[in-house]
Amino acid sequence: MRLLSGGISTKKTSSSSTLLPVRLRWSAHTHDCQALLDSGAEGNFMDYALAQRLQISLKPLTHRIAVHALNGQRLPIISLTTGDINLITSGTHSEIISFYILDSPLAPIVLGHPWLIRHNPKVDWQLRSVLAWSNKCHESCLVSACPSVAMSVFQEEAVDLSNVPAEYLDLKEVFSKSCAASLPPHRPYDCAIDLLSGKSPPKGKFYSLSVPEREAMEKYISDSLASGFIRPSFSPAGAGFIFVGKKDGSLRPCIDYRGLNNITVKNTYPLLLMSSAFERLQGASIFTKLDLRNAYHLVRIREGDEWKTAFNTPRGHFEYLVMPQWSSRHSSTTCCEIWSINSYVYLDDILIFFLFSPGTRAACMTSASEVAREWAFCQGGKMCFFFNAQSTPFLGYIVSTEGIRMDPEKVKAVVEWPSPDSRKALQRFLGFANFYRRFIRNFSQLAAPLNTRPPS
Repeated sequence: MRLLSGGISTKKTSSSSTLLPVRLRWSAHTHDCQALLDSGAEGNFMDYALAQRLQISLKPLTHRIAVHALNGQRLPIISLTTGDINLITSGTHSEIISFYILDSPLAPIVLGHPWLIRHNPKVDWQLRSVLAWSNKCHESCLVSACPSVAMSVFQEEAVDLSNVPAEYLDLKEVFSKSCAASLPPHRPYDCAIDLLSGKSPPKGKFYSLSVPEREAMEKYISDSLASGFIRPSFSPAGAGFIFVGKKDGSLRPCIDYRGLNNITVKNTYPLLLMSSAFERLQGASIFTKLDLRNAYHLVRIREGDEWKTAFNTPRGHFEYLVMPQWSSRHSSTTCCEIWSINSYVYLDDILIFFLFSPGTRAACMTSASEVAREWAFCQGGKMCFFFNAQSTPFLGYIVSTEGIRMDPEKVKAVVEWPSPDSRKALQRFLGFANFYRRFIRNFSQLAAPLNTRPPS
């Protein structure tokens, strides 16, 4: 077996060496450190002193291994190995691994050629970081494929499960924020991006970014790469990447897909009408409302269409593996695939309803479980409502056994509307209030004096 001399050098590890942040987990212990990527090492190694300090149990090898440095120098024979250790790399990549034990104090953890072959990471040697993992890793190693690992890797804020019935507590990972940042599997209804005949995605502009925008871009790209939502691209397409400001002053990433949307075959499946939902709710008495977390990212791009979503950033060229929310296909894809006879879907909000009967609760629970398991991630706490026999909020309405009424929070804007001081202001108020006419008896008669007011 050969080990690069850098792994056992008496000199300090070079600043150009690629060191990855790793976490070791064994028994009830954890240890954070850095691992040296060494393509010349024919194994994975741990320093004996580190193993002793961490009290990692060691076991003898059946056959001892002779080790040589790159320059041919013979090193002490390896006779010990660790047991199984959970190695978490870069915060998102988890695996079970064992290490050969040798004296290597300046490179306590070495990930060698077999590790690189197994996981085939795309490494940015200048930034000394992993940009992307292999497809196999997305299936078995990344925390997106292993909810139990994700819960232990990320130190996320606690999710409020007080509103979740006991029957669903075994699905608590469904409500995990960190688990939602994961690459979903391919399904029969992946988002297809079909182009008009003879058309190809245009190359977008390369937008300049301010310092705060560059920092936000770095975080967005890093998080999306770690989640597997995007990957480095070699596509001839390239949409522009910009930011738009939010009301709270933060920045929202936005990709200019106008050129792509203009040449995409449109799916004319419309958003469902609210009036049709109200008709279907007649007689319903048991309601469950689910709010999908990151709904757009729960749908994969159809395999082979990913290159069409490519976009340019100062950090590099990337493409989506999940449905971007700026695509013209997102609303129809999400809605039409979750619809069923006992549910109503509007983008990322799902209402499941049943008439009351002895088996109603079980049927409603089964439907909610099927949606949760299929679509994997829901909001927790006050964003979901389970088995409400009286009422539940949905899309700005209160749905109950007595019918449909407006949510008081939404009506508040009308009640507190300032008195119009001009004809234009009056027209704005009437236009806004017109939305609520179905809930106001004789609305047209009440509004008639305002509509006939003189221009002055």
